[in-house]
Amino acid sequence: MSADVFVKRGSDHGPDFFRHEAAGLAWLAAAPGGPRVVEVTGVDDDEITLEKIPAGRATADAALRFGRSLAAMHDAGAAAWGAPADGWAGRCFIGNRPQECRPTDSWGEFYAEQRVRPFVRIAVDLGVLDGADLAAVERACDRVAAGELDHPGDTPARIHGDLWTGNVLWTAGGGAGAAGDGGVEAVLIDPAAHGGHRETDLAMLALFGAPHLDHILRGYGEVRPLREGWRERVPLHQLHPLATHSAGHGA
Repeated sequence: MSADVFVKRGSDHGPDFFRHEAAGLAWLAAAPGGPRVVEVTGVDDDEITLEKIPAGRATADAALRFGRSLAAMHDAGAAAWGAPADGWAGRCFIGNRPQECRPTDSWGEFYAEQRVRPFVRIAVDLGVLDGADLAAVERACDRVAAGELDHPGDTPARIHGDLWTGNVLWTAGGGAGAAGDGGVEAVLIDPAAHGGHRETDLAMLALFGAPHLDHILRGYGEVRPLREGWRERVPLHQLHPLATHSAGHGA
C-alpha cells in the first residue's frame, strides 16, 4: 500500500456505505470555487481509498479563504431540499448511521422529519433523552415542519452535512482549492452531503469550535452575506448534530 493514501475498511452497512461517501466527495469537489476536497483514488463495496492529507495548522488567512470557498460550494446548489449527491440513488449516512435523503419542497419539513425527529426518537429509546425532552423537541419540529422558518429567498445549498471540526483538515502546500498560493488550506473529508440550508454547515462549525471561526464567517460573508437573524437560528441548526450524537453518532 502506498504511504500517500489512507484506506478505510470494514463497514457493517453494506455496499452503499463507502460508495455514498465517494459520491458525496465528488459532488462537493465539483462545486466551482469550492474548498479542496480529499481525493478518492478507489472505492468498492468494502473499502474506500483516499489521498493522505499531511497535517497542518489552521491560520487566520486560511480560515478566511475557507469561508469564501465554503460559500461558493453552497452556492453551487442542489436539486432540492434533502436531495442526495447528484447521481446517487443508494442509502445515505451520517457517520455510521443511516439517514434519509428524500427530496422535499420545504426546508422546514425536510429538516424536522428527516434530520431531527428520527434521531431524537432513537435517543429517547436509548434512555439518553426523556419524555420531556422529546415533547420539547417535537413542539419545535411541529413549528419548523409547518414552514414557520422557511424563507422565500432560501434555496437548497450544496452542503457538507457533517461539518464538525474533525471533518475539516488543515494542510500546507497549496495547490488547487481554497488557497492555491502555497499556504495552508482546508480540506473536506467524511461528508453527509445533500441539499440543505447553508446555515446548517456554519452552525456545526460553531458547535464544535472550528479554529478561527470569526475569520471563516467573515470570508463567507464576503461572498454570500447571511440573512438577518442567522445567529438566532444557530441553535435550531444545531439540533440535528446534537440529536445524532445523542442517538449514538458513529457508534
